[in-house]
Amino acid sequence: MEKWIYIVIFFLINMENYAQEKQFTLEDLISGGSTYSQFTPKTEYDVKWHEDNLIFSNNKETLIADPVYPDKKEIFSVEENEVKKEKNWENIDYSADNKTVAYTIDNNLYIMDNEGRSFVVAEDSNKNIVYGKAVHRNEFGIEKGTFWSPDSRYLAFYRMDESMVEDYPLVDISAREAKLKNIKYPMAGMNSHEVTVGVYSLLSKKTIYLKTGTPKDHYLTNISWNPNEKYIYIAELNREQNHLQLNQYSIETGDKIQTLLEEKNDKYVEPQNPLLFLKNKPDQFIWQSRKDGYNHLYLYNTEGELLKQLTSGEYDVTEVVGLDKEERNVFVVSNELNPIEFQVYKIHLKSGKKTQLTVEPGVHRPRLSASGKYILDRYSNKTTPLNIDLISTGKAQIKRLQTAKNTYAGYALPEISLGSLKAADGKTDLYYRLVKPVDFDAAKKYPVIVYVYGGPHSQMVVNSWLGAVRGWDIYMAQKGYVVFTMDNRGTSNRGFEFESVIHRQLGISEVADQMQGIEFLQSLPYVDLDRIGVHGWSYGGFITTNLMLCHPEIFKVGVAGGPVIDWKYYEVMYGERYMDHPQENPEGYEECNMNNYAGRLNGRLLLIHGDEDSTVVWQNSLSFLKACIAAGTYPDYFVYPGQEHNMRGQDRVHLHEKITRYFEDYLK
Repeated sequence: MEKWIYIVIFFLINMENYAQEKQFTLEDLISGGSTYSQFTPKTEYDVKWHEDNLIFSNNKETLIADPVYPDKKEIFSVEENEVKKEKNWENIDYSADNKTVAYTIDNNLYIMDNEGRSFVVAEDSNKNIVYGKAVHRNEFGIEKGTFWSPDSRYLAFYRMDESMVEDYPLVDISAREAKLKNIKYPMAGMNSHEVTVGVYSLLSKKTIYLKTGTPKDHYLTNISWNPNEKYIYIAELNREQNHLQLNQYSIETGDKIQTLLEEKNDKYVEPQNPLLFLKNKPDQFIWQSRKDGYNHLYLYNTEGELLKQLTSGEYDVTEVVGLDKEERNVFVVSNELNPIEFQVYKIHLKSGKKTQLTVEPGVHRPRLSASGKYILDRYSNKTTPLNIDLISTGKAQIKRLQTAKNTYAGYALPEISLGSLKAADGKTDLYYRLVKPVDFDAAKKYPVIVYVYGGPHSQMVVNSWLGAVRGWDIYMAQKGYVVFTMDNRGTSNRGFEFESVIHRQLGISEVADQMQGIEFLQSLPYVDLDRIGVHGWSYGGFITTNLMLCHPEIFKVGVAGGPVIDWKYYEVMYGERYMDHPQENPEGYEECNMNNYAGRLNGRLLLIHGDEDSTVVWQNSLSFLKACIAAGTYPDYFVYPGQEHNMRGQDRVHLHEKITRYFEDYLK
């Protein structure tokens, strides 16, 4: 009997050790994998607001609770008062009262009321005319093409004329005979589309167009209604993107009333946020701007007079959460305390007093209740998968509502550390994430993969769950690699100077900073200096190719996905913001054209592209193949048929297996 007890104990101990050493598969770690959802941090209930009540929901039930007594939950029945959508509708946008819905079919715009009656807002048989969709290729914070007025009596919408933009060919190979799929892709220096703004009255069923004038290829961004529905405000930007005007228009006549403010910058101006009006003081609004070097809030009146600057300092306000009902306070998110952490603050509009509402380190994602008395705070940090807290904004009291389990428990995880080093300028702090191999042994030498993005509108290193590590990074650490990621100058949330250092010379400062990261890696005794690789996608594919060609003495293997190779092949809005017009900056375009350096390729470089990529068109990597043929160098190449810029579904798992095998074959 005693013998069997020992056997059972031995078996249980070994089972426990085995459980602690479970290994991940790509299906577990990559979006699109069959088991990926099992490893995404989840709470028992999702929590959101219904006015000032808490709604707890999962796939079994929906509950409601008063935030004063959040533990006293009752069954909640959702009232279905929204207009039902049809299958062929796109760009669906419900009015504020949920009684009317705007939608597009093909390139035409319609609305339907709660009695099921449909009305044509704008339609055209010319396929080059597009109504009610996002314009300017979704730059400048533009995510949609319809804008309901506060009381749902009017619908403002974009009209885009693309007739002056040449068709760009993509090919659909899924048909028996491959089919041509033309898109509109205005490249840097070429003709761009022309946009106007219409205003449709639900009462009169008539539309007027705002007289936004010329030149017609300017950018109409951040459309905002004033509270009384008499005026629309547009942040208008010239094609050169260095001069912004905030203009006011009458919705009755379409006439321009006045220019409230202007911003100019020798590099660029990039408006991304609409006006936030004070309903109780409809002649005042909050404007976001980087005019002092960082993104901050300014209180203006509708005569264009600056009443006060609400936030200031060497940090970015990254989100305006909203105002309380009395409009005494505005709630914001910023990285004031730490560039890689995001905390929530309350700012009193009159006194300017600022109160920090969140206390835990990490990345906080708040949602404000209707009254502004409470905030739902979803946050994580390197050691916390996900917590949902209820914050009383008056007393800054915090109550934990939900805690997610560590879905990685029982698996062998690598050691992940966050740190900083100096940029190539010798003074700017850059933040990195270092992932050590699973079962790390300091006496061994390990191969390194640098994962890079490095471009604007990105921040790869933040203090969120596991340091925002990617699933593939964990997978490669499991296979014995060090994985290193660093946000170089040119990335986001560090102020305008930090970002705009790349202007007119993409790839120069970024590569210089990444080489500072290489110097750091070379100082680590466990790094094998002869086995350093690099991988990135999109802008990261551009930086990967750049590093492989400009520093062949360092990088042995690279995988560049969806890479920009020649910036003249990239779209107008993004390309000209950072590089100016090709005729204005020919030297800059030549210097960052990777085709010019194809002869320098020495290591193993795999380029990957989706053949229907409408973001970084296939022409980029194909042009590099041609340049390599002419130069007598030999990159490797892989294409995902039918895929766009980012692989989806099972193709995404296949992609990461392909990348893994390439490093296993040539770096390890």
